[in-house]
Amino acid sequence: MTFKKQFWALLSIFLLPIGLGTLFFYLNPGYFSQNTVNYGELISPVIVTEKSDISIMGDASLEGIWTFVYVTDSCDALCDKAIEDVKTIRTLINMDMRRIQRMLIAKDGSMPSQKDESLIHASIINNDLYSKLSSFPKNSIFLIDPIGNFMLYYNPTDINVKFVIKDLKRLLKYSRIG
Repeated sequence: MTFKKQFWALLSIFLLPIGLGTLFFYLNPGYFSQNTVNYGELISPVIVTEKSDISIMGDASLEGIWTFVYVTDSCDALCDKAIEDVKTIRTLINMDMRRIQRMLIAKDGSMPSQKDESLIHASIINNDLYSKLSSFPKNSIFLIDPIGNFMLYYNPTDINVKFVIKDLKRLLKYSRIG
């Protein structure tokens, strides 16, 4: 008789936390999706790109490297500030800065006021991709993963460099690609 009580007590010690966790998950489904630790806004579902969607000037590529992309209609003073912020973020990431590249996509093909050799210039060829990106706040800064998916965005008007660096450090720490 004692063996049966011990068996059921031991079984409940292992199964009770699993049951309570499952019950909590199904009774409160929004809890896990609302409480994230990232400061940027996740794009859900991610926007998948093909090589033919974006025309990149030069020999750069989106494959195998994380890419910060500033998407705008025309490069103006806000564009210059956002490009400088992204450059600062890339510099402050220290050793992992080789894993990140910067890109500007200006619809009219304009360039920033200061010449920057490491900034990649590109244009969107696919109108479907441009319409998807237009649904986000104007002049957003996007993060593209090494596979080519738009996965995260920041609003450049209220961007906090420290928070972006925290996001990137966490992302690069756990990323096995790029």
